[in-house]
Amino acid sequence: MGLAIDYVNAVFTVFLVVMIIRILLSWVPSVPTGRVTGALWHFFHESTEWYLRPFRRVIPPLGMFDLSPIVALIVLYVANALVIRVMELF
Repeated sequence: MGLAIDYVNAVFTVFLVVMIIRILLSWVPSVPTGRVTGALWHFFHESTEWYLRPFRRVIPPLGMFDLSPIVALIVLYVANALVIRVMELF
């Protein structure tokens, strides 16, 4: 069971890193026009938008500040802890 816990924890960690990169890329004022940089920007955007969209519907932006990614990261961290805790029980 330890291997499964390590795998699940790794999946959560990778998604957490992708989310943080997405948040940092949101400070870039426009989509990069380069072939590789544009593809990377679109990858990080598309791979996280499905997760961020429900939080954005519930939490409106405060002026130019969007707090939904912070709440999404906290929920992701709590979900990781809960899943690992449940897996340790079995």
